[in-house]
Amino acid sequence: MTAASGGAQTARPTRLPRSARRKQLLAAAQQIFVAQGYHAAAMDDIAERAGVSKPVLYQHFPGKLELYLALLDTHCDAIIAKVQDAMHSTSDNKERVKGAVRAYFDFMDHESEAFRLVFESDLRNDPQVRQRMERVEQGCIAAVTDTIISDTNQESSAAELLASALVGACGQSAQFWLANGRRTPRAEAEALVAALIWRGIASFPLQGSATGGTPAEIG
Repeated sequence: MTAASGGAQTARPTRLPRSARRKQLLAAAQQIFVAQGYHAAAMDDIAERAGVSKPVLYQHFPGKLELYLALLDTHCDAIIAKVQDAMHSTSDNKERVKGAVRAYFDFMDHESEAFRLVFESDLRNDPQVRQRMERVEQGCIAAVTDTIISDTNQESSAAELLASALVGACGQSAQFWLANGRRTPRAEAEALVAALIWRGIASFPLQGSATGGTPAEIG
């Protein structure tokens, strides 16, 4: 507290812990990057949106690229985690497919529009950005590959190919649905895509099935 004229006292601005400040700055940066794209965004705009001075912003992030990459890391990790959770949260393969589809639709349909940073970046030619895009794809494919190998005993190369097809279908369909104005209600869109994928993946027999039955027959 500091003394003011007339005996009044004013409080000093609250100083946020470093982790909280970083979260605040990332949230402000995301709004600017989503609205303006990387190239048009300015650190001045981000600092103003966060309500801090530029020196404070630079204390946490040495430059615009580092700030952008930190955001990408956050959202790339989130997508991978969603797909991993879809694989690990149930042993019902039909539900796993639904969960993988839902993970992509959740991300694409989120009000933050963070998907634009990952799938519509105007900085895709930058090696560090491209590396993160590839990490998202490979991380999601790996999660599905492990499940396919565990359940069907497919060779790793075949399982990875199947996982790539599943992940590709989830991502492309969710992007198409959003780009075309959500003309199909989301629940219906998810069900359609999941049904298409399931009809393909269910034709591969479960490992250890005495009857040679398919996942569809068993689950």
